[in-house]
Amino acid sequence: MPNLSQNGCSVWVAAATEKLLTPTAVALGKFDGVHLGHQRVIQPILMGGKGLATPPLPPADPLATPQEQIYSTVVTFRPHPQEFFTGQPRTWLTPLDEKVEQLRSLGVQQLVLLPFDRELAALSPEEFVERIIVQRLRCQRISVGQDFCFGKNRLGTAQDLQAIAAKYNIPVTIVTLQTSTLPAIAENSCSGLDLSHNAPISTSLIRKSLASGDIKNASRCLGRLYTLIGTVVEGEQLGRTIGFPTANLELPIDKFIPGKGVYAVRVQILHDTPTANTPSEILGVMNIGNRPTVNGTYSSVEVHLLDWSGDLYGKKLSVQLVEFLRPEQKFPSLEALKNQIQQDCAIARKLLSEG
Repeated sequence: MPNLSQNGCSVWVAAATEKLLTPTAVALGKFDGVHLGHQRVIQPILMGGKGLATPPLPPADPLATPQEQIYSTVVTFRPHPQEFFTGQPRTWLTPLDEKVEQLRSLGVQQLVLLPFDRELAALSPEEFVERIIVQRLRCQRISVGQDFCFGKNRLGTAQDLQAIAAKYNIPVTIVTLQTSTLPAIAENSCSGLDLSHNAPISTSLIRKSLASGDIKNASRCLGRLYTLIGTVVEGEQLGRTIGFPTANLELPIDKFIPGKGVYAVRVQILHDTPTANTPSEILGVMNIGNRPTVNGTYSSVEVHLLDWSGDLYGKKLSVQLVEFLRPEQKFPSLEALKNQIQQDCAIARKLLSEG
């Protein structure tokens, strides 16, 4: 973990073992996705979206002065506790760079990544508050979701945190879980998952929605379109042979990939100034899968841009998933595949133009 650094997005990123911006107002949680539920937990530590000024209550930290700025801080864990205990790598809805960008847009000033190790996992709830919240973070206020658990064996609840923190004069806001009326998954989804109505918004619900092709539910929970950001690398160029050249995306290894199939997408070429030849947004069709018609042997993410051509190798694309069109399937011939892609493009163009 590098020393405290500013990443260009006006969010300081640090581990709890390093120099921190203190005192802090802290939102505690995992925050993968920074979805609408997470945003409700973060809101109490913000003021006008620009971070906290002097709190309207006596500072919990006797070293804090009335004029001292309090830094709005999101505190999470690295690695994810589940990854630590199972030893299995985990993919993220928002890898670190994306998480930082989402937090910046909300007005968060600092992200602290607590190194999740045996020492941290062994802390009792009382020790966690004393050593991490009070001593390292000089915390002045806390916000958590009602399902937050912490301390050894996850024995500490949000109510326990409230009671323990009160001993240090630190107020704790407990945010109720946000629910969203989620319609049943469409018939063309990739799996038979049955997501219930009024389910609490959660990272696991969003992952299930994306895996099943239910992009609309995922977008509703996130409060934005799910996005894949990657670099265009050389592929097998099979799309060119049937008149549909594609950009082969190399994504971060820890990025969560939605279910296999074809999607209508909106694409931006990052770091390019829009011109007459390169608009700010390009409509497209994306395929996630193994390309069974041409006996593909590995999974890939490929995007065909509508009404646009040019050299994209080495460029970074931002691909927003708008709608799931169909599952991946094997066609009897390249001509049949070509006809289906033409239909996909026509449907995508209509959907995206109407949106």
